[in-house]
Amino acid sequence: MKVAVLSFAHERAETYVRLLRDMPGVDLVTADPDGPPGDPARGRAMAERLGVSYLDSWDEVFASRPDAVVITSEVDRHLELVELAGEAEAQVLCEYPFATSVADAKAMMDACDIGGVRLTLASPACFSEAFAAVRRGIAEGVVGTLTTIHGSYNTLPASRTDADGGALCANAAYLLDLVDAVLDGEPAEQVYAQTNGVLSAEPGVESAAVLTVRYPSGVVVAIDCSWSLSPTGGPVMTFVGDRASVEYDACPRLLGGFDAATDGERSEPGGVDLYSVMLRDFIAAFDSGKGNGPDGPAGLRTTRVIRAAYESARTGQPVDVGR
Repeated sequence: MKVAVLSFAHERAETYVRLLRDMPGVDLVTADPDGPPGDPARGRAMAERLGVSYLDSWDEVFASRPDAVVITSEVDRHLELVELAGEAEAQVLCEYPFATSVADAKAMMDACDIGGVRLTLASPACFSEAFAAVRRGIAEGVVGTLTTIHGSYNTLPASRTDADGGALCANAAYLLDLVDAVLDGEPAEQVYAQTNGVLSAEPGVESAAVLTVRYPSGVVVAIDCSWSLSPTGGPVMTFVGDRASVEYDACPRLLGGFDAATDGERSEPGGVDLYSVMLRDFIAAFDSGKGNGPDGPAGLRTTRVIRAAYESARTGQPVDVGR
């Protein structure tokens, strides 16, 4: 199976390359023709360091007829690459942030539908066995009637452009994907958001965001998707019902303490490597035609919430989520 990793712009591109490179049955190629002006040879140098094949253009990549692509470019290049993948009938795994607008998200979903391929959003927390157990328990009524969901995902500050967005655009989607899965794709009704840029190095790019999202079923979701100087891991979600509650931590801390070598706190995560689990599922879906995790319609629903949240933060008012 031929898989292409498109661009080294995203911080996790190297992770995907390493995992796919070592996966049996995968013929991996990479490309990064749109490297930054200050480092135009970034892609070839990275490919050589990682010991993987490199192609000089998107045309070369798609002429090689990949079966699947992993898109790790800047967010404002996602639409172009997804449309090329759809035309080539290549299955797509797309990193977050997904899209800069609802129109782009819908166009990407449509391109994959026309090409007859699955569009999967890279949301590793949705692929774990622990989350599958949480979903089953909620569906079977373990918590009673679900009323409230609380979530947090706090990561280190990142350097982003206006197109890439800040903490809201980057982190909220991982929490909203978990909500979307538990609510079986129920579209959100209204969102209220507040943001600030205290930890941001870029003007107009938010570093902290809190959202309250209301759904037609009556479920209310409150999430914190901020950057933090002391990240707590995650995503972490608490699902509250009228009888009980259940918590899901995608990256629980196994050990913690002080590291004399770095003169700082050290945390060892527990559980399996969810990126590896996600990629194995993505590869298996090529033969089975069925995959787990958020798909194109789920990505569109999440994008609608995020864009409405930006509008709410701008106006200071709740905003209805369009459909």
